[in-house]
Amino acid sequence: MNKFKYYFILLLAGIAIVSCSKDHDDPETVPLRDYKEQYKADNDSIVKYLNTHYIKEVTANFDITIEKIPAGGTQTSIMNQTVYPLQSRDVYNHDVTYKVYYLSLNKGSGEAPLNSDRIFASYTGSLLNGTVFDSSYGVGRSFELYLYAAQSVIDGWGEIFPQFKTGTPSAPAADGTITYSDFGAGVMFLPSGLGYYGSGQDAIPAYSPLVFSFKLFSLQRLDHDFDGVFDYQEDLNGDGYIYDFRDTARYPTPPATMVADDTDKDGVPDYVDTDDDGDGYSTYYEITKPTEHIGWVNGVFNGASTYYPWDPVIDNPSTPNTDETEPRGIPRRPTGPLKNPADPTESIDNPKSFLPADYTAAGRKRIHLDNTYPYQKK
Repeated sequence: MNKFKYYFILLLAGIAIVSCSKDHDDPETVPLRDYKEQYKADNDSIVKYLNTHYIKEVTANFDITIEKIPAGGTQTSIMNQTVYPLQSRDVYNHDVTYKVYYLSLNKGSGEAPLNSDRIFASYTGSLLNGTVFDSSYGVGRSFELYLYAAQSVIDGWGEIFPQFKTGTPSAPAADGTITYSDFGAGVMFLPSGLGYYGSGQDAIPAYSPLVFSFKLFSLQRLDHDFDGVFDYQEDLNGDGYIYDFRDTARYPTPPATMVADDTDKDGVPDYVDTDDDGDGYSTYYEITKPTEHIGWVNGVFNGASTYYPWDPVIDNPSTPNTDETEPRGIPRRPTGPLKNPADPTESIDNPKSFLPADYTAAGRKRIHLDNTYPYQKK
């Protein structure tokens, strides 16, 4: 009888342990806060921060120190100072139009990244209370701004970095080190909806507005649909931003100011569409060079690439052992004489010939964006 009681007590204890473990492994799910309501709170906090903090110092290398204005202090707030005027950008995300504030300490002298490019930048991230949660300690690191990358950055980075430009690289030092001058540098003040929102990260509590000071050193152009055309060349209106409106969670009702950058209007933006004009021929196929247009032909160098670049490319003098020259870019639909002048009808059997201007003319409609070419069969 005593042995039975002992086993019974063990059984009850085991059940209790299992029950506790299940409760621990399957915690109650807390629904996310409403994005619009949270933005109101975040914006109030950010505006208060901008009105109660001041820029103590900006060094020659664009390192910035921000401190709280002490009681009775006469320092000019970030909001009201004019040395580095506070700027803002409207950002639509999760059906909220955020007003994102940022400081431009230096615009930069090079190229501006697209919001899907890879950048090389340094940063320091902090909370509004001054707690630093992460830093690259002034050392550049590589980040892909593309939201759907395996290791993507927060949404706010892709909205603010395109407002800046890269720096000018130095010649490599003996150890291969490259330094940069006149690089883009700034500070962004992000509401939580463009940061980590309800998830939080290590030292970042959920629903925290974030402050990032940063320096943009260089960039790498990317081609996310591998069609031979870089993403930034598929930014049809050239505003520095491309969006995929199939992501209805982020962009349920995008405003008219946001452009789809979708040539054939099939709902797939060009930068992830392998057939940009919807003519049934892949973009890569349409911009592939004929064999006789590759390399040296009849004493003329046509470029070594197997496909046409966006525009003609000149040789890079810093690579003396390689000739990057590409004398022709992606052509438009040919405008030369018909193959058979006796037949006035242009067709797949009687095509026009390409003229030199078809490969270089400014403003030409390139063939991979023209659904009338290649010619359709009769």
